[in-house]
Amino acid sequence: MKVLSHNEAETEALGVFLGKRLSPGAVVACYGGLGVGKTAFIRGLARGLGIEEPVTSPTFTLVNEYMGRLPLFHFDLYRLSGPEDLFGIGWEDYLDRGGVCAVEWSERAENEMEQGCVLVRISKGSLENDRVIEISGGGLDLENLSD
Repeated sequence: MKVLSHNEAETEALGVFLGKRLSPGAVVACYGGLGVGKTAFIRGLARGLGIEEPVTSPTFTLVNEYMGRLPLFHFDLYRLSGPEDLFGIGWEDYLDRGGVCAVEWSERAENEMEQGCVLVRISKGSLENDRVIEISGGGLDLENLSD
């Protein structure tokens, strides 16, 4: 699924769309540069999971936890020095907890992301606020779903 988002609200709405369709144990691996909207997308994903509290990037804490219809474990791997650091923050424990793991800066631990992850690639579009968002994997048939 490839979508052109024209603003942050549309990026969040796409996250809501995905969040409503996730099941326990899902891993959402987000890729993209600084300021492309990874946190905005995950804010929407949290709303799709029924989370009402504010969602912020865990850049300094590395992981934030939120409770909704499924728990959301929001990771930011920007500060990791390598994929081996992922296990030092309890990655495997979070995978076993039956929630959704949403990961910003998945590039930092790409080889450690589970087979079957939902891949979300966000890049800048041709206009200043445009974003191209590609969602694939995770066993979801996103092309044939309606909101």
